[in-house]
Amino acid sequence: MGEEATAFVPGHITGFFSAHPDEDPTKAGSRGAGVTLTDGIEVTVERVPEEASSTIVLDGEETEIEPVSTVLETIGVSARVEARSELPLGAGFGVSGATALGTALAANRVFTCKLSFNELVTVAHGAEVRAGTGLGDVVAQARGGVPIRLEPGSPQVNKLDAIPARARVEYVSFGELSTPEVLADDTERLTQVGTEALSKLVEEPTLLSFMYASRAFARETELLTEQVARTIGDVTDANGQASMAMLGNTVFALGTGLSDAGYDPNVCATHPAGAMLK
Repeated sequence: MGEEATAFVPGHITGFFSAHPDEDPTKAGSRGAGVTLTDGIEVTVERVPEEASSTIVLDGEETEIEPVSTVLETIGVSARVEARSELPLGAGFGVSGATALGTALAANRVFTCKLSFNELVTVAHGAEVRAGTGLGDVVAQARGGVPIRLEPGSPQVNKLDAIPARARVEYVSFGELSTPEVLADDTERLTQVGTEALSKLVEEPTLLSFMYASRAFARETELLTEQVARTIGDVTDANGQASMAMLGNTVFALGTGLSDAGYDPNVCATHPAGAMLK
């Protein structure tokens, strides 16, 4: 029985999505598509004395992350969780979902919970849905690559496909957007546009089709901020493809689109695998 364990979870950028609520948080979620990233989150779970409370530390500072607390409560353990993120918070990279999933994977090893991978993903997904911090990042981060979420919910109920390709990914972030605030609003229009985008991508599951669908979704849902719209326009003028990370004040491009447009982006790649223990 190890005293600590560490997991790596790739970041995830959603290009478009549709929201599908349910009273059961493991059945709720989203349909859509995105890219997982070699930039991600490393989560270490350490055993603490039985009488001690759990603590969560993110990038060196003690904090509260509701999905992580829920994961620990669901598994029934107390632990010190220390997470380090290569990605900015609240900017559309699925950091909360990644931290919850990493916690589930590492805690399962430390406390010998004997839960399967899909069971751990279900725990983390349900915790994030309950917190209102995301709808589909966890299942995508568990898969890796360029996942297409054909059905909402945890691995027991959803259906995943993927674009069979890898790519260089560039991104620039201009600050935070509140995922809970957007998801708390009426999502009917968002879901309609997201459903149309998914249908188009399924007909032609390529990276170029994904970028077209993502950009159309950002425009038609009126989620574009002024800075994001201007940056996407600059990339288009440089003959590149870019869109907005959902939900964040962030622009991502495949290839060298942002560099060619004169920006100094962070550079990574699509992650070839999903979340894993180190």
